[in-house]
Amino acid sequence: MFTGLVETIGILRQRAGSPVARAFIECSLGPLELGESISVNGACLTVDRIRPTGFECDMSSETLDRTTLGALAVGARVHLERAMKLGGRMGGHMVLGHVDGIGRVSERAPSGDATRLVVEADGGLAPYLADKGSVAIDGVSLTINRVTDQGQGRSSRVVFEVMLVPHTLGRTNLGDLRPGQAVNLEVDVLARYVARQLSIASGARATSSSEEAPGWGGEVAENDEHHHHESRDERLLAKLRSGGFL
Repeated sequence: MFTGLVETIGILRQRAGSPVARAFIECSLGPLELGESISVNGACLTVDRIRPTGFECDMSSETLDRTTLGALAVGARVHLERAMKLGGRMGGHMVLGHVDGIGRVSERAPSGDATRLVVEADGGLAPYLADKGSVAIDGVSLTINRVTDQGQGRSSRVVFEVMLVPHTLGRTNLGDLRPGQAVNLEVDVLARYVARQLSIASGARATSSSEEAPGWGGEVAENDEHHHHESRDERLLAKLRSGGFL
């Protein structure tokens, strides 16, 4: 698990092979351990060979298909973060290194010493993005300022806005992003689990409703079950709000 706080910037020096690509990343992360996990632009990769100036890792077909790593030019700069130590400080938010989708920068504009960045992504990520929630962009933990849903169905899109403060601009590559560029996105794992639980609860209500026999007795049971699930969902949402997750 990672925190979304970039430790250093590495350089992609080599990448070759298919369907699994072998990559060499030059970096100065300090002593590395064989088999340890490193977040590379938000994607969790395993150190397979240690070199004096960096490390080698394998990029699976899934990684190449679902992230921007397969399209990066050799020589590109990448964000690097080692896995968080147990008991360490959680400076950002819980980041797993499992990229959920690729977004594209649609707008950037200065805002005092900071930069406002607007990213557009597939509408399937919309349920997991919320105002003041967290998102990882190329492995960097950021707070969402605003979310806007656009369209419906398969063609739906979600647009969200983040603010890049001077520290982030100085420690990451995000300040170099321009409209049209692709970025790796990972939604907050807590939002992912909440959405899953609500989906299961909704399905259970639908199944319970369809199995009820017609008549007054069935209606009473259906109403009782509906209120039971509503109460449980409300308690879950209340806990998340009190903890600052919603």
